[in-house]
This record gives sequence, structure tokens and C-alpha cells, in this order.
Amino acid sequence: MIVEIVILAMIAAFLGMRLYSVLGRRAEHEEEIIPTNRFERGDEQSQPRQVAQPNVESPQTERTLAGFPPAVERGLREISTADRNFELLGFLEGAKGAYEVVLEAFWRGDKEELKELCDDDVYESFAAVIDEREEAGIRMDNRLIRVEDVTVYSAELDGKIARIAVRFVSDIASVSYDKDDNVVAGSLDDAVESRDIWTFSRDIRSDDPQWLLDETDQG
Repeated sequence: MIVEIVILAMIAAFLGMRLYSVLGRRAEHEEEIIPTNRFERGDEQSQPRQVAQPNVESPQTERTLAGFPPAVERGLREISTADRNFELLGFLEGAKGAYEVVLEAFWRGDKEELKELCDDDVYESFAAVIDEREEAGIRMDNRLIRVEDVTVYSAELDGKIARIAVRFVSDIASVSYDKDDNVVAGSLDDAVESRDIWTFSRDIRSDDPQWLLDETDQG
């Protein structure tokens, strides 16, 4: 029994490294980080929900774009000019909601919900880790305790494709179980700070207001 637990713990550690490889780490993100908004939620786990999407132009857009590093401000202004429905604070709230929903869908292995919120490459990466986890008989019971900070990290308009990278600082409690519900790694009593940079994209020519997650990094 002890040998089996050790083996399962090694498998859980391997899957943790696979998730890290999915999230990645990019050295080229060197923009100065300026906090734009801060969100918190209680300890109670939220239910999956529709991600909020901005659909009206805010008269405060000009004011909310001030104070960013020049490259970020320029990108946001280009997006705002090309898409008159873009509203920064609404986007950030939607991005925070997407972060919560995608993490929770990944932890419970809900590929259908992930496919709706991610582009093909990101979805395939998440799905591959879910498959490996299921084959190893590992079940995750992670909890997003709170999102401490939500920050615009970079922004650009590439032709008609708007891309905004958002940096999330959150506290996550993580635990893994084997097929017999024995704990093989982690604890729900200890939350660990996580720093993620997720990039969302949208074709501004589309009538669909949905932003898709098209890249994930840690940093």
C-alpha cells in the first residue's frame, strides 16, 4: 500500500510538471506591470457561469486608459478606437470570470466548457493533461480561494485581432487523490499564491463579443 501511494505521488508530481509545461513561462514579457483593478471573493467556491462581456461604450474609457506604460496604453487605445464597444473595466471583469471558470473546468475535467472558452491550441493542451490525469487515476480537488489582483500586462491590435494579456495573482489550495480517494499530494488547508499571465483574443470584425483564451503563462 505504501509503495502504491509513493508511485501515485510521483505520478501526481509528474502531472503537476505537465501542467506547468502547459502554462509555460515566457521571458519576453518585460512590460512594467501597473495594477488596474483589484477583485476579491469569499472563500465559498463559485458556480460555473457565463463570462461577462462588454457591450456598451463607457464614457470613462479615456480616464481608465491613463496611467499605463506607453506600449500598453497605445495597444488599449488602438483596440478601443477599432472596437467602439470595448470597455476596459468590463473586459477585466469578464477576464476574471473566465480565469475562474477555466480553472474550475480544468480541475474537474470538463472539456466541453473548456472548448467554449479556449482557442484550439490551448484547449488541446488542457485536454491532454486531463487525459493523462484520468489514465493515471488521479482526481484533483483544487480550490480557488481568492483572486487578489487582476492587471493588464500587455495589449495589441494585430490587424483585426485584439489581444490583451492579463496578469492574475490568486491563492489556490490544491490536493490530489487516487482512485480509492487516498490523498497522494497537496492539502486544502494550505493555499499557495499563483501568478498567471493569460492572453485573451477577439476578432473585432466579429459580431460575437466572446474573447477566447489563446495563451497561458506563469510569471
